[in-house]
Amino acid sequence: MKTPLVLALLAAFAALPLPAKPFDQVLVDPAFSLHIHAPNSPERNSVTITPKGLKSTNAPLTAPAEYPVVRAFLADMNSDNSPEVFVVLTSPGSGSYGEVLAWSTNGGKSLTPIIIQKPTPRDLAGYQGHDAFEVMENTLVRRFPVYKTGDPNSSPTGGYRQIQYKLKPGEAAWHLRIDRVESF
Repeated sequence: MKTPLVLALLAAFAALPLPAKPFDQVLVDPAFSLHIHAPNSPERNSVTITPKGLKSTNAPLTAPAEYPVVRAFLADMNSDNSPEVFVVLTSPGSGSYGEVLAWSTNGGKSLTPIIIQKPTPRDLAGYQGHDAFEVMENTLVRRFPVYKTGDPNSSPTGGYRQIQYKLKPGEAAWHLRIDRVESF
């Protein structure tokens, strides 16, 4: 027979988040490959990209990652035959808050971070996570359900919001700038 204390302890352990599995993937372009690795540890997580076949430098790049890495993909947003690298992070738990990190392959020569414009509070009104990221028609699309006041986490009733980013050159780096915000 399980005592109330044992039941309480079992419930407490069941509520703890499971540790995320390490992320390990190789992305392949005809000219180069990129090994993406993240330990997905709850403390001091990071993502490391180790290139192979870039023309100038193949030194590994490491960046902090607030959340576990769940996906990585290549997409050529500016149609220069040199794809950008996207790493998608998702927080553990029921909210699944999303974030994306991005790098330019600079014509297949080297990797440099892409600066991503932060959405405004108005853009994120009703946001409670559950993001999806995809590149469509040379646009990075971030889509998430919109929650109205009182909506439970499992049942948003405010439709969806989509934030669309365009890749723009900057003085010293590429930028993903918000081009359009739509609700539907």
